[in-house]
Amino acid sequence: MQFAISISGFVALYIFMLAAFAGWVIIGHVPAILHTPLMSGSNFVHGIVVVGGIFALLNASTVLEQVIGFFAVLLGAGNAAGGFAVTDRMLAMFRLGGPVAKHGHARARHIKKG
Repeated sequence: MQFAISISGFVALYIFMLAAFAGWVIIGHVPAILHTPLMSGSNFVHGIVVVGGIFALLNASTVLEQVIGFFAVLLGAGNAAGGFAVTDRMLAMFRLGGPVAKHGHARARHIKKG
């Protein structure tokens, strides 16, 4: 039994726009306290995007598909690396001792040791 599903350009664009709007609405209602765990979760999703881009790149048959796959891998990897850097910096604000002072936050000067 074979199933063939074909999505035309306008249907794919509609699905993309609907997913983008739903994501924007959902993220907009998240309290500030949950942004750090969400950043870690989004980094995981960006890793999946990189794997999907590599899969698309390996299965590309035309030059256009190869270019799109290359940019998917490039942008996904950049997004994941930037997300990890931002998450690390956000978590550094909650650490006591050396790493906070290393990032130069003003809060580090007011922490009493012991």
